[in-house]
Amino acid sequence: MDDGPRRPHTGRRRNDAAQEAILDAAFRLLSDPTVDALTIDAIAAAAGVGRQTIYRWWPSKGAVLADALARHAQVVVPERETGSFTGDVAAFLTDSFAGLESTGYAGRLRQIVAEAQRDENVAVMLADFTAARRAALRTLLERGQAAGELAAAADLDMLVDMAYGVLYYRLLIGHAPLDEQAARSLAAELTRSAP
Repeated sequence: MDDGPRRPHTGRRRNDAAQEAILDAAFRLLSDPTVDALTIDAIAAAAGVGRQTIYRWWPSKGAVLADALARHAQVVVPERETGSFTGDVAAFLTDSFAGLESTGYAGRLRQIVAEAQRDENVAVMLADFTAARRAALRTLLERGQAAGELAAAADLDMLVDMAYGVLYYRLLIGHAPLDEQAARSLAAELTRSAP
């Protein structure tokens, strides 16, 4: 028996739209230095959803923020080809550093790193975020190595550690800027082990 045309199922699209709205709102609040208390309620209000909707997908505020950071990093640090290996590494690092220029954003990332010491959910999300960023840089270094522009014996994991060590050390300690000059200098050091 035909009851007429069926209404298309929109649950998945609605869920995707709600998740996107939550991550967008979380990142906007994360980068806004005028926002003092970044709470689940504030994220829910900015996204136009209930707090229970957020808890459907994320176990804590820190987990939402870490996810928002990961999503933002993919947009801010796109894969670029400049025509040279050193240029590609410099572009990657410059984009990565520039993404932290906002004092509000940098401050929130410091808070997330601190929260990861207390909240296992945040620690897992931060580890996933870090692993994805490390993999992106390692892929770039592998390309340089395969093209003979980086020594075959170069320890790529150590080079990645060096890059992110500089980023996090300067972010957390604040003794020197994360600017374009620092990114270019670091890229030159990382790519110095040419054959």
